[in-house]
Parts: sequence; structure tokens; C-alpha cells
Amino acid sequence: MKISVIGVGYVGLSTAAVLAELGNEVMAADVDKKKISNLNNGIMPIFEPGLKELVERNIKERRLRFTHDNKEAIEHGDVIFICVGTPPKDNWETELKYVENVAKGIAENMKSYKVIVHKSTVPVETGDKVKKIIKDNIKENVGFDVVSNPEFLREGTAIEDTLHPDRIVIGADSGKAIAIMKKIYGPIKAPVIITDIKSAELIKHASNAFLATKISFINSVAKICE
Repeated sequence: MKISVIGVGYVGLSTAAVLAELGNEVMAADVDKKKISNLNNGIMPIFEPGLKELVERNIKERRLRFTHDNKEAIEHGDVIFICVGTPPKDNWETELKYVENVAKGIAENMKSYKVIVHKSTVPVETGDKVKKIIKDNIKENVGFDVVSNPEFLREGTAIEDTLHPDRIVIGADSGKAIAIMKKIYGPIKAPVIITDIKSAELIKHASNAFLATKISFINSVAKICE
């Protein structure tokens, strides 16, 4: 399957490498030209066990390419993963301008049906916002579906977590999109949880909050022990 990944930060690069390893034709894009040049030369922007070998092998076998041209990536992929940053603003709200810019770019450049998947950590109802942006800016009379597919990666084990997750969450309201996502993840043996888009977005926040709760709890126990 032809897949594009927009944003090659921690999540995007790990996702692109693993999807290529699963046999897909993957094009990963980022506006940072230096980062793309380094990746094409085998220089990783992050250290993650197994990542460099995965990237180099799939570049060599022509399943993985990198570009700084989002338009090229949008035209390439039947499925487009949005993996751009969503940093906090000064008021602690989520900065969604990068997600919104990618959504607008997809609308302006897609010429056939696409499944648009957001993996970035975003507020609930971001999927609805992405849909609206695409509908408002689309130039061709083509269909599309939006999917929420949150990541649950840990630094230091991102490749292992992607290849062997404890669950795969797919939030969609289209049977066609769900079938395509199941096909992509077919080689991975893990429970697949199908929800609506808003539930998938909330699952990510619930998971993060529960992890923070566990860390806070055990740190309190550690203080008592000391």
C-alpha cells in the first residue's frame, strides 16, 4: 500500500520506518530540509534502538523515501499519517496550527480518495476540525475519510512498541477506512480496538493521564520508603 507520513519527528519517523518494514511503499515528508538530507544519508535525528538499521534497510529496498515537499507526499499516499508536533501554547492550550496547515495542504493537493490519519496527541474533536478544513479547501471532487490512530510509544522502545503494541486503536466512522487500517496493521499481532473518532482521541489522553497517575503514585511511595 502507498503510505505517506507528514512530519518525521519521534513518532513520524518511527511510524514510517515500521510501516515500510511491513512491506508498504512509504514516503515521509518534513519541511526541515536539513533533517531530510541527513535522513537520506543515513543520519538519524534521534537515537532509538533499531531505528537506523530499519531506515537504512528500507531505503535500500526502496520501500522508504524522504522528501521536504509535502505536495509530493500527499500525491503519493493513499493513506496519509499526520505526525506533526502539537506543542502547548503559553496558556497551555494545544497548538494545532501545524495539523491545520497539513490538513489544508492535503485538501489543496489530493486528486483521489485518501484516508487521513492523525497520530499526534490532539484535543477531542480535532478529527472534526480536520474534516471541516478539508471540506472547506478541497479543490477536486474526491472522497476522503479521517481516522484517529493514537500512538503509545515509549522513548527507548519505540520500534518494539510499534511492532509489538499491546493494542491498536482505530477511531473512524467509515467502514472503508476501518478496513484499510486493518489491512495496514494486519501483519502486527495485537488486539485492534475500533471506536468512533472522538473516543480514540480521548483514549490517548486517558492513557497519558493514567501513566502520569501511576508515576506520581509510585514517587509518593518512594518518598515514604525513604
